[in-house]
Amino acid sequence: MKIEPSRPVSFHGRIAAFARAEAALLIAFLAVCALMSVFWMVADAVVEGEGAALDAGIITAFRDPADLSRAIGPFWLQEAARDVTALGSTVVLIFVLAVGVGYLWLTRRRGDAVLLLIAVVGGQMLSSVLKWLFARPRPDIVPHLVEVSTASFPSGHSTLSAVAYLTIGALIARVHTRKRVKLYVLGMAVVLTVAIGISRVYLGVHWPSDVLAGWALGAGWALACWSVAVRLRRTVTVDPPEISS
Repeated sequence: MKIEPSRPVSFHGRIAAFARAEAALLIAFLAVCALMSVFWMVADAVVEGEGAALDAGIITAFRDPADLSRAIGPFWLQEAARDVTALGSTVVLIFVLAVGVGYLWLTRRRGDAVLLLIAVVGGQMLSSVLKWLFARPRPDIVPHLVEVSTASFPSGHSTLSAVAYLTIGALIARVHTRKRVKLYVLGMAVVLTVAIGISRVYLGVHWPSDVLAGWALGAGWALACWSVAVRLRRTVTVDPPEISS
């Protein structure tokens, strides 16, 4: 079978590709700014004590009005919520990080491995520092259905699940050309992140504002790391060339 030689990319094609890449980076930058603005708006409201009634109303809506120690729904729903919330725990995310970084490194996608490592570890450090700075107490109007020991704002589970799963989703989507596959993978990453955040409110260990701030912070950090990595790939060779087997 005769293999047709690849055609060189024209000058106009290169200009068009450059313009599309620059536009994508600009959109990503604006999205990061928007997400960080959401975080700081929520943080400012928390510091000023605004939205406390809304926080309380939402968290109690997940409880039996006659007995606030009982979450709404059947018993199995509480167990399911604990299972879902565990997907955003430090232990599970360390395992996911180790598997993801190891796989990317062994498949010679070392730039992606470094991106994932920096995104998750950096997100953990950022979340811990902000928890220390705000030192917001955990919800005390309903009993906690799981054990917690750190400050409440922002939600670490929401922040780190957004960072880890959205970054992994973006890395998987990057290797596929079909748009439906890309949307499916990214959509599942978003669904998982949202489910983990809601489980924290359902279990009574976070105010809704903690979770909203965590989502915004985590998504913004993940997108910022991704944008920097994309920019670096355009200026230096981050990954070694693929070796065919």
